[in-house]
Amino acid sequence: MGNRGGRFHNDDQTIGRRRWATKQWIACVCEFKGRRREVFGRFYTELFFRDEPTALAAGHRPCFECRRDQAKAFQAAFPGGPMRAPEMDVRLDAERRDPGRLKRKVALEQLPDGAMIVWREAPHLVAGGRLWPWSFGAYGTPVTRPARADVVALTPPSIVAALASGYRPQWEGTPREAAD
Repeated sequence: MGNRGGRFHNDDQTIGRRRWATKQWIACVCEFKGRRREVFGRFYTELFFRDEPTALAAGHRPCFECRRDQAKAFQAAFPGGPMRAPEMDVRLDAERRDPGRLKRKVALEQLPDGAMIVWREAPHLVAGGRLWPWSFGAYGTPVTRPARADVVALTPPSIVAALASGYRPQWEGTPREAAD
């Protein structure tokens, strides 16, 4: 689960024009210390992600409250770090707002496990020497990762760098098993 710093839904539970409230885009756990959150509640618009690589590709970082160990590991791996969360948020916000972000070509062989890319016009997860087709329901049948190819990286550059520096996102199922 995640949020973008506030409420951006209407009283009728439809999404309004606003897509975020702050630069602090975080990925949280769904359960923490027995707290129960109301979806489309009074203060936040909750977002739900298939897994952490999906949240990272959207530009969210781990929460320092409910995912403290992961947030510290992310902070230690973040380029130029360790830096405080607000400093990471400023950099990630700039990368999310980059008008060329959906055309950011990178060499596939340089991408670490956990990065999301566009391969053959569809989103894929890089994991375990394979490319796993992404969907809302499940990852599809993987294809062998080509030795060389230029692809569009969906995951922001600073998060790709954190993955390359050793941050290990959490996910369950086949792609994770293949990466281990």
